[in-house]
Amino acid sequence: MRSVEPKRRPAPVGDLRSRVVLWLPQEAADGFGGVRTTHAAGPALWASVIPLRSANPPDPAAPGQSVIHRIEIRWRDGIGTGHRVGLGARRLAIRAAFDPDERRRRLVLLCEEIRP
Repeated sequence: MRSVEPKRRPAPVGDLRSRVVLWLPQEAADGFGGVRTTHAAGPALWASVIPLRSANPPDPAAPGQSVIHRIEIRWRDGIGTGHRVGLGARRLAIRAAFDPDERRRRLVLLCEEIRP
């Protein structure tokens, strides 16, 4: 018999309590025939932010640890792994973006905190 996982419902609108900024990728010529990607602040969004886990880097010589967050926002088209999310002074790189129920109501972003 096949096991069926219960559907996860999107967070209610009241759970979108954190104000985040979507950072958009900008490409510019680097002067040597290549392209350099930077990020510019885009729209401010309401979001639900949940830290999921942290992990030590595989290389013991690497500083710090990696922190993964689950961020849920209202549906927006065109957000992907090249974008970043600003949470106060912190920056989070989007590692995955998906529509949990495929109804274009919410967008779940799995993000890794960028350490300076």
